Amino acid sequence: MVTGDAPQAEGSVRVDVWIWSVRLTKTRAQAAAACRAGHVKVGGERAKPAQAVRVGDEVRLRHAGRDRVVVISKVVKKRVGPPVAVECFVDNSPPPPPRELAIQVPVRDRGTGRPTKRDRREMERLQGRPPEL
Repeated sequence: MVTGDAPQAEGSVRVDVWIWSVRLTKTRAQAAAACRAGHVKVGGERAKPAQAVRVGDEVRLRHAGRDRVVVISKVVKKRVGPPVAVECFVDNSPPPPPRELAIQVPVRDRGTGRPTKRDRREMERLQGRPPEL
């Protein structure tokens, strides 16, 4: 008899449940929302939350500004701990960009108000954007 906590060796499960079970998203609602928004692809096709996935399927997930590409090695129906979750998929994701290359958002001091035209042009120049005419 197989319990709900242990990884399943066969069968299929909903894609939103599997994504949540192996801790790719924090909640099942986030996993379902990602599916509805088109951020989840199974075998290159957009997946609805109720689409069934099996061992060997490739799941692509866009979550938290990062693309995750995983191949299912074990099917789980209940949320499992991190050590078990790592065994349930093979991660083929590209490495995250270094922090130095991440997009830096300019921060203005609180209370300085709206940027002037001169400030805006200076910010665009620093960001390497061409000036708007």
